[in-house]
Amino acid sequence: MASHVDIDGHPTWVDDRGGPGVPLLLLHGGLSNSDELLKSIGPGLAERFRVVAFDRRGHGYTADTDAGFHYADMATETIRVLEEVVGGPAHLVGWSDGGIVALLVALKRPDLVHKLVVIGANYHYDGVVPFEMDPQSPLVQELSNAYIERSPDGAEHLEVAFSKTFAMFGSEPTLTTADIAQFTRPVLVVVGDDDVVTFPHTVSLYEALPEGQLAVVPGTSHALPLEQPDVLAGLILNFLAAAEPPHTLIPIHRARPPG
Repeated sequence: MASHVDIDGHPTWVDDRGGPGVPLLLLHGGLSNSDELLKSIGPGLAERFRVVAFDRRGHGYTADTDAGFHYADMATETIRVLEEVVGGPAHLVGWSDGGIVALLVALKRPDLVHKLVVIGANYHYDGVVPFEMDPQSPLVQELSNAYIERSPDGAEHLEVAFSKTFAMFGSEPTLTTADIAQFTRPVLVVVGDDDVVTFPHTVSLYEALPEGQLAVVPGTSHALPLEQPDVLAGLILNFLAAAEPPHTLIPIHRARPPG
């Protein structure tokens, strides 16, 4: 059921699909909205989990404020949703900016996190291939139309949202591998083989995680959840259902010292 919920004094659009099992919170990407994940991978996850999603401030059906966009604020917003809507810990599945937010939430409030899945996510802003978004490109047109269709702020606010987003992209996040090494929860890192997040950066994220797993999906880009939703949902379901740590015949990254 979708409705606006007061989160720290701000009406925030939340969609709680209900369902059996442990809560699973979907975290959408930047300049995006929850509908994309709910429609692509949501159905594949809803059979086993209570799927919840929300539109962060200035995204989707949630209105903006005068404040800039910052990942730390988004993490705080997500923590409030976990506390007040979900009612406790959940699996976090985050795409792009949503993956960054998931990492920050897990660092700040590990008690609210079971497992993490981060899709096309960077832990530092220098981990993304420099690229320009052509205003006339199909991608930008699709993002713009989706924003205008949903935003309570109207079409005239679109330029403000883009400006805030790209200002954040240029200076955040600023986590280090030492920060990532503090994670105590299992994390699945998923990336497309033609993602905007560089392979060295993705591998450094995976290698820094004490309980990490890595999946590179062939023939996909940063839009992986839209391009291969069934493949992605399958990877997520297998990861969430599996006992940790994985048992392999030739452990290298997961090798443990005797005792």
